[in-house]
Parts: sequence; C-alpha cells; structure tokens
Amino acid sequence: MPDVKKLMNDPNTIVKESIEGMLLAYPNYYQKHSDKTVLFRSPDQQKVSLVSGGGSGHEPMVAGLIGDRMLSGAALGNVFASPDPQTILAAMESVKSDAGILNLVWNYAGDRMNFDTAAEFAEMKGLKIDTVIINDDIASAPKERAEERRGVAGILLIAKIAGAAADRGDDLASVKALAQAATDNTKTIGIALSACSIPGKPRNFMIAEDEFEYGMGIHGEPGIKSEVFKDAKSIVQDMMDDLIEEFGLEKLQSEEVVVLVNGMAATTSLELFLINQEVREYLANKKITVYDNVVGKYCTSLEMAGASISLMTLDDERKTLYDVPAATPFYSRYIGGVGK
Repeated sequence: MPDVKKLMNDPNTIVKESIEGMLLAYPNYYQKHSDKTVLFRSPDQQKVSLVSGGGSGHEPMVAGLIGDRMLSGAALGNVFASPDPQTILAAMESVKSDAGILNLVWNYAGDRMNFDTAAEFAEMKGLKIDTVIINDDIASAPKERAEERRGVAGILLIAKIAGAAADRGDDLASVKALAQAATDNTKTIGIALSACSIPGKPRNFMIAEDEFEYGMGIHGEPGIKSEVFKDAKSIVQDMMDDLIEEFGLEKLQSEEVVVLVNGMAATTSLELFLINQEVREYLANKKITVYDNVVGKYCTSLEMAGASISLMTLDDERKTLYDVPAATPFYSRYIGGVGK
C-alpha cells in the first residue's frame, strides 16, 4: 500500500518539529525540558503534580492537557511509541513537588513498563510517586478482564477531576483515590471509518469502503467487529447500548453524567455535533440526566476518521471537582455547561 501523504520534512523529526511549533504558538505557556521531549509548567510545591505521557499522534493528547487545574507535565514519545523511562523521569523531575506526583498512565504495555521503571528511578532520587492506570475503553476487553482495557479519550475527564483535587490541596493519597474513582466511573466506546498510518510508512491495513470498525483502538488495534456502514443514528444506538450495558441503566438514571464526544483527526465538526445530537436524544429517551457535554477533537489518531463516546458518572464529590474552572490551550471548563 502506498504511503499516506503528510505535511512533513522527515518522519524522524516530525515530533520534534511539531513540538517546536507548539512552543512558538504558546511561548509563555509551556516550558520544555532542555534535552527531552517533555513539556511542563512550573509546579506549586504545596500541591500534588500530575504527569502523563504517551506516544505522539494523538494530539492534543497528552501535552494539550497541561494547564490550570489539569496536568502539570507530559512525556512525549515518537508516533504511537511510548516515551522511554528517562524521558518520563525527566517529566517527573520537571514538576517535582513536596506534595508528590501522581502519574496518569494509559493502559498500554509499553507505557506501563516505562512509567514503572521511571517511577522506581524517581523514588530512588527521593520523589514521592503514585500511579493511576487509565482503562476506559470498554471494547478492548470484557468486564471480567477490565484491568486489560486500553486507555483512550476518557483521560480528559479524569485529569479534570484529579487536577481540581490537586489544586484544592488534597494530599497524594486523596488525589489518587479521586482519580481512581473517576477512572472506575468513566467508560468509552469508539468506531473508525478509515485507518491511520505512521508517518513515512505505508498503511498496513485498510477498512473497506462499505464497512466501519466497531471498537477499533487509537493505534489501529482491531475492534470487536467489522460492520457494514450504516446511518449515524444506528451506529450511535449500538455504541450507547454498549455503554448502558456496561454501567447498568439504574446507575445511569440515578447519577448525572458528563458526555464527551471525541473526534478522530479526520472527522469533521459537522459530524461530531450530529453524533452528539443523537447521543443526547438517546440519553433523554432513557431518562438519563446530562450534567455537562463536551464535543471536540481531544484524543485523535492521525488521519483516522471516526469518533468515540465517553460517559463519566458524577457523585457529589466528582460534581464539585468537575465544576472547578480549568483551562489549557485546547480545553476549557470556563464555558459551556448544560443548563448553566
């Protein structure tokens, strides 16, 4: 299969040059480590710092979540490749705080292994470290093996909760507990209409013109099934049915939810808002109350077309934390809000 055309100079330098462009766009916002692909903001020594990381190609994830009452720093790997332990360690050291550091780690083997190694190095240097594993993708493993599920777009909502808890001065154990509870109550399902590819390499798989992949991962991991393409209402119905089954209808009717409709890079806003309309109609028919609704491209996959839907249920504490203002260059909680 031929290479996919991408605007680049050299596939080996695309991440470095992209980061340089990001720094030029936000010159007074991010800081960059002197020799590692780490972006960060200066930490508050009295508050827990939040660190995440992962392969590039999912922009604005994860560097785009660095901001006020969100992430403190991020370690960035090559396209679809985990950052190495030394890069992750550099991210932790860049935002080291007397209150400690909480790592929010997507549940992929490379990310977990490299974050574990970096955390060991950090603890040997006297840093206080803890970790929450993000595993919101319900398509990637059944309920009984939920610990194997991948992390995807739900990290946006989880970082929102953890960032607010850290900002109010909660200790490391408390921030971890709240981030874990947010993770346990956040579920995502996604679909893909077309495949992604790594810069400089040919596409290694295709999705047929008359089909879509149900449950495909953000690196092109196989989904649950390939299906004949159909209208948006029918696709959303299937996705929402699976999310309802995952949570249980009674739970969703008893707690308000945050809805995140996330687009892959090749999906238009026209389509995303149409999907959102279908999601909201579905939830209204099920008598499930929406507390807030976020629509946008937050966890992308290069030129993949597709979308994911995430739901996070809110108890009183998560609702309080969710309402705390937050801002990054790519996400804001200052605007929007259902019925506010």
